[in-house]
Amino acid sequence: MNSAFILFVVCTFANVVLSTIKSVATIKGGRFTAAFWNALSFGLYSYIVVLTAESSITTFEKVAITIVCNLIGVYIVKWVEEKIQKDKLWKVEMTIKADAAEELHNALDENNISNNYVIAGKYAIFNCYCKSKEETEISLKFGENYKAKTFASANLLI
Repeated sequence: MNSAFILFVVCTFANVVLSTIKSVATIKGGRFTAAFWNALSFGLYSYIVVLTAESSITTFEKVAITIVCNLIGVYIVKWVEEKIQKDKLWKVEMTIKADAAEELHNALDENNISNNYVIAGKYAIFNCYCKSKEETEISLKFGENYKAKTFASANLLI
C-alpha cells in the first residue's frame, strides 16, 4: 500500500466522522457548536476534494473506501452518541375509568413505577414518573390494558 492510499483512507474516515458529528451538532447543538463542526467538516472536505483529484487511486477504490468508512464511521459516532446521552425523566399521564384506578395503581407500584392519581368524577388521572425507557414502556402497556388515554413527555435528568 502506498502512502497516497493510506492518506486517502485516513482522511475519508476523518471526514465521515466529522460530517456525522456535524449533522448531530446541527440538529441537537447550539449555534456555536453547529458552526464549529460545520467549519471543520467542510474544511477537511475541501482537502479531500484536492486529494481525490491528484490521487493515483482508482475510482473503484475511492468508492469502496468511502462506503467502508461511512459504514464504520457513522456506526461508531452514533454508538458513542447513545453512550453519552443523558437519561431522561418521562412523565406519562393516563386517564382511565375511576373504578379501575386502584388496580392500575397497584400494578404500577408492583413494577416500581412512581405514580400518583386523582379521581375526577368517573375518571382517574394518573401521573407516572419513569426514569428509563423500559419503565415508560411498562407504564404505557399497563395503560393499554385499561384503555387509557395517554400523554408522555420527557425532560433531561439533572
